[in-house]
Amino acid sequence: MAGPAKIKRIGVLTGGGDAPGLNAVIRAVVKVTIREYGLSVIGFLNGFGGLIKNQARELTEKDVVGILPRGGTILGTTNRDNPFHYPVVKGGKKVFVDVSDRIFENISIHGVDALIVIGGDGSLAIAKELHAKGLSVVGVPKTIDNDLLATDQTFGFDTALTTATEALDKLHTTAESHHRVMVLEVMGRYAGWIALAAGVAGGADVILIPEIPYRIEKVIEMINQREVQGKKFSIIVVAEGAKPVDGELVVQKRVEDSFDPIRLGGIGHVVAQQVEEATGKETRVTILGHLQRGGSPTAFDRILATRYGTGAVRLVMEGRFGHMVCLRGTTIDAVPLTEATGQIRSVPLDSDLLLSARQLGICLGD
Repeated sequence: MAGPAKIKRIGVLTGGGDAPGLNAVIRAVVKVTIREYGLSVIGFLNGFGGLIKNQARELTEKDVVGILPRGGTILGTTNRDNPFHYPVVKGGKKVFVDVSDRIFENISIHGVDALIVIGGDGSLAIAKELHAKGLSVVGVPKTIDNDLLATDQTFGFDTALTTATEALDKLHTTAESHHRVMVLEVMGRYAGWIALAAGVAGGADVILIPEIPYRIEKVIEMINQREVQGKKFSIIVVAEGAKPVDGELVVQKRVEDSFDPIRLGGIGHVVAQQVEEATGKETRVTILGHLQRGGSPTAFDRILATRYGTGAVRLVMEGRFGHMVCLRGTTIDAVPLTEATGQIRSVPLDSDLLLSARQLGICLGD
């Protein structure tokens, strides 16, 4: 089936942090574009940097053979290279300039008529600005934190959740054997979806998330209560963005030029030290970090990513630019990029999963 005369070639890039399922999206975009519409695909390398620096290559069906189960992205990605705020050195000093015109020049050089941007809030915000400037753009939501506002779920989340749950299963056995408190720190800068879901799935006793500032006294109370009940071990799951009441985020370092200027990490150690000092129980910390991003995507994420990829190509061929594909219930839908960026989807305080956690007796630190 031939596409509209105005669309002859589609571009695609992956921006922001990697997530299991990115390759499944790329594969779907390439296969559908070539097979269904008889068009060609250009992949831009390393996020928006490839657009700025004119780094690109044509993607054929041969290029996507075998990538469905692979984590990461064959196109490369980066958290940097915002074309509207791009670092250059002038007079020996770093300054930030708008180089977005280069994107239009390079898009034209490669004969690309529409661009599919696969990314999180930062990448999609750039896509929104490029569309406002006249570029034909379609977005695909991606974040393992599951915190994009306009979609029910993002690919990569299920894989990250599975990794965190498996870690909890393994920590349980050693915690119980040694009568220890085990603290598992998981990703979740401003939304606690991974921590909450993994904590419930993995039988945690305490779950600390960004949406509910915690009191360490409540955590200690739970551990002491379990000790009285003859339960000699406890499992704590804490999101990297969790913080105490009237406290601050634990920042590992600040990253210049990045979509995410602060790098979190270390709250697990803070909680563990306070627990050990107050209870006298040996307390150990495991920080999953980038293990959550890596590895082969689950079946759910492969399917969702594939549906997003095919849906994105359909939006391009229908001329619905400035939109992002999204999941509504069980249906792939579309939403304007203006409604999809700028706010995060945090865990609602009246969430059914949060209520279930409370009713199970899990301590949420409040």
